Amino acid sequence: MAELESKSSAFLLVTGPRSSASSDVCSDSVKISDDFLKSHVNPDRYHSFDDVRSAIRQQGVETCNVIFAIDYTISNETSGSKTFGGKSLHDLSVVNPYQKVITAIGETIDPMRGENKNINAFGFGDNEVKDKRIFPLSQEPCSSCYDILCAYKTKTKDIKFGGPTSFVPVLEEAIRIVKETGKYHILIIVADGQVTEEHSSLKAIIEASDYALSIVVIGVGDGPWELMEEWDDLENFNNKVAEQGLSNRRFDNFQFVNYHKITNKAKNPDIALALAALMEIPDQYKFIKENILVNV
Repeated sequence: MAELESKSSAFLLVTGPRSSASSDVCSDSVKISDDFLKSHVNPDRYHSFDDVRSAIRQQGVETCNVIFAIDYTISNETSGSKTFGGKSLHDLSVVNPYQKVITAIGETIDPMRGENKNINAFGFGDNEVKDKRIFPLSQEPCSSCYDILCAYKTKTKDIKFGGPTSFVPVLEEAIRIVKETGKYHILIIVADGQVTEEHSSLKAIIEASDYALSIVVIGVGDGPWELMEEWDDLENFNNKVAEQGLSNRRFDNFQFVNYHKITNKAKNPDIALALAALMEIPDQYKFIKENILVNV
């Protein structure tokens, strides 16, 4: 912490497990989050990349860190039967949905990265790590959207698809990065389907709400997406959490975007995707800044 305090742009990161002594604080934060989100989240006020960047910067986010997580489960082989001409969603003979997501989000965030040199990019769900771990897309640091695209293409050529699907290792790694850097991050999970074990994923999302982290899941392929859509709805998420006896989140830190639905009829698919994926970031960051991160 002393190291953070020595930097002019440093933040005090409020982290760690919730104790009974802090339960009242967490309860208040949940109430603040619910009221704030009901009145401010998702207004139809962003029409370009500049609008989104401007809104984020108005909340004090001059630089923005991003983490990419790519799904390599075996269902990618068949999940494009309706939405990707029957091809594997990782087919490299054309520009596939994963490459398009990396490009759209990367080009949007790149101008906001400032002096942050490297972008974290991981894979999950292949035949080696399955639902237990993640792996880097490249052993070399990725410093641009182009680097991630190159790393993705190289890694995907030799990948063996696996499964099952779990976001838990990805969320754990993202939390570790936020704790280590003390900086706000946006986690972009690009996946072709829903998780196979809901309880552990909900628990990980709840834990992530103690940290300076926004979670955006971009669903590529045919789905199904019912579970992701339920998680994206604040009331439905809270009901599921209550049913499973879990504590609530400090704020609504989860956003789901259906790639095909957003881009299928858009005049500019890349812009439409980026806007849909990032439109909640200003409001989430405002809550994080006021309740989880404070200027030193």
